[in-house]
Amino acid sequence: MRVTAETKTATRERIIRVAAALFMKDGWENTTTRGIAEAAGIAAGTLFNYFASKEAVVAVLISEALAEAGHEIEKHTGESLEEELYTFIWTELSALRKYRKFLAQAAESILSPLRRHSDESAGEAIRRNHLEAVESILLKHHVSRPAAVTMQLYWTLYLGVFAHWATDHSPKQEDTMALLDQTLNLFITALPQKRSRKS
Repeated sequence: MRVTAETKTATRERIIRVAAALFMKDGWENTTTRGIAEAAGIAAGTLFNYFASKEAVVAVLISEALAEAGHEIEKHTGESLEEELYTFIWTELSALRKYRKFLAQAAESILSPLRRHSDESAGEAIRRNHLEAVESILLKHHVSRPAAVTMQLYWTLYLGVFAHWATDHSPKQEDTMALLDQTLNLFITALPQKRSRKS
């Protein structure tokens, strides 16, 4: 029987939603691709026609949430560099809040630069899109394009904020807000001199 594009789309969506529920219920470590396939009502081998790994599934969940955050981020204008970077990061983290329970462990697998095996790894598109957005904010505020090592510093600092946020139990996550402020101050100090505005 021929599988239609609609059926493939529906199956892919079912896998994503079932996986999200399992990650929330059982945690990152206890959720397996076999368990996801079983809960989605498909053969374990069929799952790999859609996703290479559970990391690839969670990367889609993250990407979808960040795409929604992008619409909110676009509404903020006229802020200083520090405020715009803070708004960008905090809006993204807020969009991921519903997945916070399992993201700390998942991030170690998909976002850590030490775990990247290729440009096609599950978290690489997320990392690349995030860094491109940060560079765009810097250019908008007339900051010269930072060196690769500066952006690597940023990503390392960001992952520290992300890991803290995922496990922060302070009221309204004020501890993460304070850490984000300190992190951005450190990053901005490492940036090249701002360009003068062109008249």
